[in-house]
Amino acid sequence: MKAVRILGLLAIFVLLAILPRWIDNEYYVHQVVLIAIYAVLLFGLDIVVGYTGEVSLAHAGLFGIGAYAAGILNWKMGWPFYLAIPSSIFVTAAFGLLLALPALRVTGPYLAMVTLAFGTIAEILINEMDFLTNGPLGITIKKPALFGFILEEQHYYYVVVIVFLVAMLLVNRILKSHLGRAFEALRGSPVAADCMGVSVYRYKVFAFAISAGLAGLAGGMFTFNELYIAPNTFNFELTVLFLLALIMGGRKTRLGPVLGAAIVVLLPNVLNDIELFRYLAHIIAVGVALFVIRHVISGKRTFKPLVIPVVGAAALEWSAHKLQEMTDWRITIFGFLILFVVYYLQEGIIGWIRNVIGHYRPQWVGRALAIDKAGEGQVWAAPDHAVKKDGALLEARQILMQFGGLKALNQVDLAVTRGSIHGLIGPNGSGKSTMMNVLTGIYTPTEGSVVFNGSTISGDTPSAIALQGMARTFQNLQLFGEMTALENVLVGLHHTYKSNLADVMLNTPRYRREEAAARMRAASILRFVGLEAFMNEEARNLPYGRQRLLEIGRALGLNPALLLLDEPAAGLTSPEIKDLIEIIRKIREHGITVILIEHHMDVVMGISDVVSVLDFGQKISEGKPAAVQSDPKVIEAYLGGQAST
Repeated sequence: MKAVRILGLLAIFVLLAILPRWIDNEYYVHQVVLIAIYAVLLFGLDIVVGYTGEVSLAHAGLFGIGAYAAGILNWKMGWPFYLAIPSSIFVTAAFGLLLALPALRVTGPYLAMVTLAFGTIAEILINEMDFLTNGPLGITIKKPALFGFILEEQHYYYVVVIVFLVAMLLVNRILKSHLGRAFEALRGSPVAADCMGVSVYRYKVFAFAISAGLAGLAGGMFTFNELYIAPNTFNFELTVLFLLALIMGGRKTRLGPVLGAAIVVLLPNVLNDIELFRYLAHIIAVGVALFVIRHVISGKRTFKPLVIPVVGAAALEWSAHKLQEMTDWRITIFGFLILFVVYYLQEGIIGWIRNVIGHYRPQWVGRALAIDKAGEGQVWAAPDHAVKKDGALLEARQILMQFGGLKALNQVDLAVTRGSIHGLIGPNGSGKSTMMNVLTGIYTPTEGSVVFNGSTISGDTPSAIALQGMARTFQNLQLFGEMTALENVLVGLHHTYKSNLADVMLNTPRYRREEAAARMRAASILRFVGLEAFMNEEARNLPYGRQRLLEIGRALGLNPALLLLDEPAAGLTSPEIKDLIEIIRKIREHGITVILIEHHMDVVMGISDVVSVLDFGQKISEGKPAAVQSDPKVIEAYLGGQAST
C-alpha cells in the first residue's frame, strides 16, 4: 500500500514537471496555474467549512486583501514577488483574525451574514481607497523577476506548483494532527469538544486565521499570475464559486479542492467546445452507471433515487449528440451539472469515489506495531493536577439553577468523597442532568458555588474545568460521528500535546513522539473498554452500546480525577450492563472518583458507596444505598404516593 502511494506521488510529480512542455500553449498553462492558486485557497476554506462546520462568505474578500497586499508592496514599494507573496499571508491572516475574534461568537446564518458583510466591505474599501489601491482603475504590475531573470508564464508555473505542493503537504499535516482533530471535533459536537478541553471559540478563531492566511497566499500568487487586479474581481460571485468548488470536489480531502478548482476553471471552457462536451457527457454516463451498480449491489430495494441521475445522464448524452454548438446552452447545462453534484453527491465527487472504492475493498483494520503492544497498564495516567488527599474532592454548595421562573435546582448541596462512586438518582425531570451541566461548566449557577479539588470552578468554561481533571459522558450521545473510534479517544488526549503549529508543519521529533505516545494510549483505552476491533470504524457506525463505551473511553483520555457518567447504561443489553459495571469498578480501583447518574437501580445500588436523590430540583435523601432504598421520601418520589409503614 505504501509503495503504491509513493509510485502515485512520483507519477504526479513527473506529470506536473512535464505539463508545460506537453501542453505547449500559454493559455492552458495559465489555466493550470489558476487551478493551483484556487486550490490553495480552497485548502483553507475546507478547514473552516469542512472541518469546523462553519460557513464563511468572506473568502473572496480575504483573497482580494492578499492580492492587493502583494500588489501594493510590489507596485508602490518595489518588493520582489518572493517577499510580497509571503507578506500577503501575514497581512491577510491578521485581517482574518480581526474578523474572527468578534464574528465567531455567533454561529450559523448569523456568522454567514457577518462574513458576507466583511467581504462586501473589503470590496468597497479596495474600490474607494484610491491613494493606496488606485481605486477602480486597479493595479498593473510587471512580470515577476528572480534575481534579474524575468519569469515568463511557464517559469511562473513552476513557482506556483511548488507553492501548491508545499501548501498541500503542510495543510495535510495540520489536518491529520491533533489540531485537525480538534477542528473536526468542533463540527461533530461543540459541547463535547469543550468538555474534552478543546476550547470551541479559541480553536475556531485559530482555524479561521490559518484559512485566511492560505487565502492571502492564493491572492498574492494570483496578482503575479494575472499582472492586473481590480476591485470588481473579488466580488460575491467569486465567494459563491469558491463554496461550490469545495462542495463539488469534496470536503475533508486534499484532492477535493483540487478537483473543485479544476471544475470551476475548466468546465466553462469545456462547455464552449462541443467535442469536449461530448467527452464530458461520456464520463458522466460512466459515473452514473457505477452509481447504479453500487446501489443495486448494496441491496437497496428502492430505485427512486436512481431516476433523476439516469434520466439526467441520458439527457446529457442525447444533447451531446444532437447539439451542434454550445453558445445558447452553455450556462443552462453548467447550472444543471452543478445542481446535480450538489444534490446527489453531498460528500462531493471525491467523497463519492471513495465510497464506491470502499464498497468493493475489504474492511481493513490497521494496527501499527505500537497499537499491537498496547496494554491495559497504559490506560491509566496520573491526573495533570495533584489531587487533594483528604476530604471531599467535589463540593456543590447551595446550588440554585433558575431558568426564568423555573428552579431546576433549588439550594442543592453535594459533597463527593475522593475515591468513591457517588450515585445521583431521581425521577425524570428531577434535575440530575442539570446538576451535571452545572458541575462541568455548561451552565453557570444562578447562586451557589462549585469547588473542585480545592479550587472554585463555578463560572469557568467547560474546557478549563476539563483541563483541571473533570471528565464526563452525556445523557444524549455526543460523539464525533465522522471520526473513527481511535480519533475520538485521541481528542480526549488532546491535552497531552505540547507541540505547536510549527512542530506540526515541520513534523519535528517532539511532535512525532507525542503522536506515537497518544496513539498507543488511545489504543490501550479502546482495548480496556472492549473496542479494539472497532478502532478504525467511524463512531456513527458503531452499535449503540459500543457508542456508550466509546464515550467513557474518550473521557478517560483526559486523565480525570473525577469522572461523571450520565446514564451510561441507557439502551444497553444485560451482558453489556455487566461489562459496564466491571469497567466502572476498575476505574474506581485506579483512583478515579465517579459520579454516576443512572435509572437502572440495580447498577446504582450495586456499585455506589453513597447515593444522593433529587426530586423537583431538591435533594430529598442521601446516604448508603440500603438506607436510601428504604427512605420513605425516595419511595414516594418514585412511586408517586405515601410509602407504607
